[in-house]
Amino acid sequence: MDTEPYSLLLISLVHWGLAGGIVLLLFLLVCSALINGSEVAFFSLDSNQLRHIEEEDDRSGMRILKLREKPRRLLATILITSNLVNIAIVILSYYLFRLMLPEGTFYYWGETVYSWPAMAWLSPDQWASFLGFMITVVGISFLLVLFGEVVPKIYANLNNIAFARLMSGPVNILMTIFAPLNKIMVRWGNTLEKKLGTESALGANKEDIDRAIDLAVARDKDSEIEAEMLKSIVSFNDVAVKQIMRSRMDIIALDTAMTMEEMLDIVKEAGYSRLPVYEEQLDNIKGMLYAKDLIGYIESSGSSHHWPDLVRKEVLYVPEARKINDLLKDFQREHLHMAIVVDEYGGTSGLVTMEDVIEEVIGDIKDEFDEDQEFEYRKLSQTEFIFEGKTMLIDVCRLMNVDKTSFDEVDGDADSLAGLVLDLNGKMPVVGQKIVLPPFSFTVLSVSPKRIERIKVQIDK
Repeated sequence: MDTEPYSLLLISLVHWGLAGGIVLLLFLLVCSALINGSEVAFFSLDSNQLRHIEEEDDRSGMRILKLREKPRRLLATILITSNLVNIAIVILSYYLFRLMLPEGTFYYWGETVYSWPAMAWLSPDQWASFLGFMITVVGISFLLVLFGEVVPKIYANLNNIAFARLMSGPVNILMTIFAPLNKIMVRWGNTLEKKLGTESALGANKEDIDRAIDLAVARDKDSEIEAEMLKSIVSFNDVAVKQIMRSRMDIIALDTAMTMEEMLDIVKEAGYSRLPVYEEQLDNIKGMLYAKDLIGYIESSGSSHHWPDLVRKEVLYVPEARKINDLLKDFQREHLHMAIVVDEYGGTSGLVTMEDVIEEVIGDIKDEFDEDQEFEYRKLSQTEFIFEGKTMLIDVCRLMNVDKTSFDEVDGDADSLAGLVLDLNGKMPVVGQKIVLPPFSFTVLSVSPKRIERIKVQIDK
């Protein structure tokens, strides 16, 4: 029997299989580039670009916005597809590599390695398969990294909108196909995230950021104010309303039972543009009185005017534990500049303003109506200070230029310097008493029957 026709047929099939395999390999490389580039394209879109896409209101833009609504499922779909394509590329490359080399080449390599005394722990066939696979993996890994990762991601980052529009349709189809699998991945990811920790990346690296800011200041002594602002921004999300509010004892408010003359005297003396108004007790806030609303009443004559009619009923109530970044959003949403802080029982705990939130970042703001208070803050030396007892701990730390977390482990429920001293001493101290909390020393300078009024703080070096 003549075997030549069969040999020719086998060679033809090998050649056709090789050509088809190369075409398929190139197609898979293009798919890898597109899917990896789409990851950068979708997740590099900023708010302005998304708003622009929404305004255009076309089909590809709507698909992009829909995909961005579920970022975790989108990322899971892209990663699943990318891994499947890369695995297919590696496997296909291995078999193409074997077809391209003369028959017996891998086996020759395997016998050569097997002949080495230290390598006899695998058979020639096993060495042949291992070496062929490793050579293929190294070669194809270079192609995947260069043409499947680096190049498409750089291009997608520079042309993210166009790339996202191009891939919005295919990725939408892939998300539907892999829906069961990506849902499982997202669920597992959420579970792992809850178990491994809830602390944000910013919070975890806050100390490193503070150190980096300090290093920058060390090179530029004129940037200390900017450095403090940067540190305040870093910790902005961690500051609670209770830490910056004006306490209940210090609130200046108006009683609805006051006469016009009594009310005007308090408004003039306080010098504030807004004052809370209560009925019978401070826990029953009825609204806010704006000083500008009184202008017409002051010029009017007669005693028929009922000033509580001027009270604006819009009152924003916030809990003590609310973070000031959320409070700022509340102020913006409600178009208000003042909020009443309430405790867990609904009673009035304090008062906080927009100015208090801003001062937390940029420091104290003094306008033409603010008066310097003699004992609110006095710097005796670099290590000695005198504060009013009601001064908030967060302000004490800022004014003494120490870490804002210096008292976190011992302050209990205290937010003011007087509260800290009371917690440390366990009872009302007497004048001249010294309480030590290394490296700080607190000396009580004056007290009233109900509160600590002035405290001297010394930092022991």
